[in-house]
Amino acid sequence: MQNNAELLKKDNQTTYYFDSPEDLRIQQNDFFSKIWLKKGNIHDPHREEIEIKFERDRFKELEKLFLTLGYNVDIKWFRKRNQFNWNNITVALDHTKGYGYIIELEKMSDEENKERVYEELKQKLNKLKIELTPKEKFKEKFNYYKENWRKLTDES
Repeated sequence: MQNNAELLKKDNQTTYYFDSPEDLRIQQNDFFSKIWLKKGNIHDPHREEIEIKFERDRFKELEKLFLTLGYNVDIKWFRKRNQFNWNNITVALDHTKGYGYIIELEKMSDEENKERVYEELKQKLNKLKIELTPKEKFKEKFNYYKENWRKLTDES
C-alpha cells in the first residue's frame, strides 16, 4: 500500500461505544477528541455520521457527560490506524487490541451516488485481492468482542 498510496497519518484511537438507541460514541485520538453519532446499523455499507470535535484532553469530560446523562460504556476499542489516500479513496489499515486487523475503504458521496460509490469500493478491494467480509461474519466477530472486550483488552 505504501508504494501506491500517500500516507495521510498514523493514529492511536480509544473509542467508547455507549448503550444508546443510536450508535453513540466518544473517541480520543492523537489529534483531538470527539462525540460521534453514526446513523443506521453497525456494519451497514453506508451510514450518515455526525461528529463534534474537541481538544484532545477533553475526553474524560466527554465520558463524564454521558455517564452523568445515564449512558453506560458498552464497549471500549483500542486501535492503531494507518490512513492512506489511494486514488481519492481513504484507506484505513487498523489493528484493534483484542479484535485483530481490518482494512476499510471509504469515499464520501451524496445519497444519489452512494450505491455507485459502494460498487467502486468493492471493485477496489477486488483489485487488492481482498474478499469483502460477509456481514454475518462481522456481526459474529463484533458480538464476540462486545461480550469479551474486557478480558481481550486487559480492562477487567
